[in-house]
Amino acid sequence: MNIRDAGIIGFAAGGATYIAGTLAAVEPRLKLAGLGLLAVGSMFTTRPALADQYRMAGDNARVECVASKKDLTRISLVGDQFASLNKVATGVPYNDFSVVNEPVRGDIYLSVPETYAAKTINFFATSKKGYAYKFTCTVSPVEAQQVFVTNPGLAQAKAREWEEQTPVEETAVRLIEAMATSAIVEGFEVRQPNSSPAIVGSLSIRLIAEYRGASLLGKVLRVENKGTAPVTLHEADLAPQGTYAVTIATPEIGPGQSTVAYLVGQNEN
Repeated sequence: MNIRDAGIIGFAAGGATYIAGTLAAVEPRLKLAGLGLLAVGSMFTTRPALADQYRMAGDNARVECVASKKDLTRISLVGDQFASLNKVATGVPYNDFSVVNEPVRGDIYLSVPETYAAKTINFFATSKKGYAYKFTCTVSPVEAQQVFVTNPGLAQAKAREWEEQTPVEETAVRLIEAMATSAIVEGFEVRQPNSSPAIVGSLSIRLIAEYRGASLLGKVLRVENKGTAPVTLHEADLAPQGTYAVTIATPEIGPGQSTVAYLVGQNEN
């Protein structure tokens, strides 16, 4: 049976196909997969406090926020620290704002006097990891504010560092082990697609999780036997072009039974 044409399991073209027939070391860990996959959803259930502001920005990006006109405003970089600041001074103390780079945590603290006439403040900041940001903040008479800035480039760098610790085939095995136990891989983005299953013959195949790194993409599939006869799955059945590794928790699935499969290939993004 060949189910590689199911759209949910394709990878980017290019790269040698590596059918993981040597992943026996992973198999004991796959017994934990049924419980482990429940943890994937819990990774995204925490919600930030409504009073705080969360922004995502890349290098040289403009960051918009709300700054307090009567209290302090703290701006923090997630996974990085501010190193230098640049602003134009008005020369008039009662009609100017102050921006201070706190040296211990690398945060920025803004102070805007109530006499400040303009509706916005603008300044530039550079981080210790070399990223530059332009801040444009609306001034409002609100309580003290906290702004948390996340740069996707930092996650990509961490994911690339994790991937480059070992050769690609070994890294693919490490990623399968992480997916099988719902482990958090630093820098990887975990997604839970809300998609309908693909039907191939008597099999229902649903993509239940994706692990996206810098150059690798891991996929977790739930394969269910909807037929009346037992089905034996083989790694080659699930390996499209560009696959580095694939393993199946339980290759033999009877009628009404299901199993979990793990694939690792190239990340097209």
